[in-house]
Amino acid sequence: MIEYIKGTLAVLTPTSATVETSGGVAYLLNITLPTFSSLEGCTECRLYVHEAIRDDAWVLYGFAEERERELFRSLIGVSGVGAATAVIILSSLQGDELAAVISGGDAKRLKAIKGIGAKTAERIIVDLRDKIKATGDTLSIQMPRRSDAFEEALAALHMLGFDRKQSEKALSALFDADPSLKVEAAIKKALSMM
Repeated sequence: MIEYIKGTLAVLTPTSATVETSGGVAYLLNITLPTFSSLEGCTECRLYVHEAIRDDAWVLYGFAEERERELFRSLIGVSGVGAATAVIILSSLQGDELAAVISGGDAKRLKAIKGIGAKTAERIIVDLRDKIKATGDTLSIQMPRRSDAFEEALAALHMLGFDRKQSEKALSALFDADPSLKVEAAIKKALSMM
């Protein structure tokens, strides 16, 4: 079992990272948006690995922090939550924010994530409420949360490869002017501003 991969960051996209090790072997790892953000501008990296070995594929998932990998493993342990869905959840709700949503039983926030229905959201909360806890001070210093439409539009722009800060600035201006803006409209308007 691979614990982590350390080496040169050869290719980085919002959904994957290719890490070349000293032996000349390059590994393609699926990543989350928080991991992508932490790797931007880096030439060397170390990613904690989760291996998914199936009959037809050997897929690697990489995480900048060990806690994120543990959250990923907890999520895929829930019936109906696969690896791709877990990556989307961790890209939408990061670390302690996800822990707070689960421990607080906030199914509405989970349902706002693409691919998560009411039953899956409830199952995640029931299965993980006692297993996942927020770690201390991070929750108290968290930035105030914007609307679900804002968060979804921001995640979409970031996955398309746009700078997170620039996207936040554009979306903030749009949602300050019209708080009832829909996700699709917000993305289209933000793209014209950047």
